[in-house]
Amino acid sequence: MPEPSTQSLTMAAEPAAIMAVIADFPAYPQWAGQVKAVEVTRPGADGRADRVRFSMDAGPIRDTYELSYRWAPDGLAVSWQLVSGQLQKSQQGSYVLRPGPGPAPSTVVTYSLAVELTIPMIGPLRRKAEKVIMDTALKALRTRVEGT
Repeated sequence: MPEPSTQSLTMAAEPAAIMAVIADFPAYPQWAGQVKAVEVTRPGADGRADRVRFSMDAGPIRDTYELSYRWAPDGLAVSWQLVSGQLQKSQQGSYVLRPGPGPAPSTVVTYSLAVELTIPMIGPLRRKAEKVIMDTALKALRTRVEGT
């Protein structure tokens, strides 16, 4: 598995509000641009999804894949890994939330992602793609969280 790319963004919200948006998979097509359809394939005992299937359309790249999720008991982190996919050989990622600076409610959200495709891709190009995905995802998450 390649080394993950990591990026952080501060959001004006409590961690619980951010994690609620992250865990609301059926709503992803409303705010996560390239995600076109989502299906929770295995609900978890705690009410959060254990497995989720995504259909993604990013122009020339289309994929359907399933991820397995692990939720931290303290509600401040979630991680996932690829169960199956068409274009992806592996995927590991996580969101980690920690208190942000200042007196107003804020949270620093750190997103880590490592993706390996079934087609060969040189390291610098893969890293650039991961960074674009993370930047887009974090900004869309912040817009969704701060707008709700």
